Amino acid sequence: MAALPSISHHSPSSSLYPNYQSSPLIFASKSNQDSVCFLAVRSVTYTSRRRLSSHTVPRGLKIQSAATKPAKSPAEEDWKTKREFLLQKRVRSVDVKEALRLQKENNFVILDVRPEAEFKEAHPPGAINVQIYRLIKEWTAWDIARRAAFAFFGIFAGTEENPEFLQSVESKLGKDAKIIVACSAGGTMKPSQSLPEGQQSRSLIAAYLLVLNGYTNVFHLEGGLYTWFKEGLPAASEE
Repeated sequence: MAALPSISHHSPSSSLYPNYQSSPLIFASKSNQDSVCFLAVRSVTYTSRRRLSSHTVPRGLKIQSAATKPAKSPAEEDWKTKREFLLQKRVRSVDVKEALRLQKENNFVILDVRPEAEFKEAHPPGAINVQIYRLIKEWTAWDIARRAAFAFFGIFAGTEENPEFLQSVESKLGKDAKIIVACSAGGTMKPSQSLPEGQQSRSLIAAYLLVLNGYTNVFHLEGGLYTWFKEGLPAASEE
């Protein structure tokens, strides 16, 4: 009988991937806001009295032997590190009405980093979509463990960092493009009593990656697209 993975929870205000022996899992909620859960799989043990037969694994399914988490990526840096870098590079946060004005009058492009399905449902007219997280695609032992942990909570659409994010952005926007990065909730770099280091979000992670890779005109949408739609600003869909 397969032993269930041991799960521990981490606060979203700490970091995307806390320093832990095994990596957390990330998934976005079904709500409009970037509610992110952090799960860490401590161990996954499979035992069986029967040897695996040729019928155990579906034909054509290739499973790689890789049970450990890959090396840490720039997106997995602690939020404190990312925030300090964004502040050092003077990345501005703008509210939704200012973002709309910049888009209309100053040729700013809104880069929507939400999943493609959310973008198609509704987005600011003229926005470009490059998702920063995607559905888990691979079937290594590590990926199977992550899928099992998501399934344990009834979630069958676990996500992972999109390794083609920067490449996709570069194919659509030059390094000197004027960009406003947007996600659902937006997050904030502003400190508060409850969040002294602000709140991390997908758009802030994306802004960090863009500036880190040479983009020089990167802004961040404060309040996110949830606020954009709530304020009744223009919206388009691709249904």
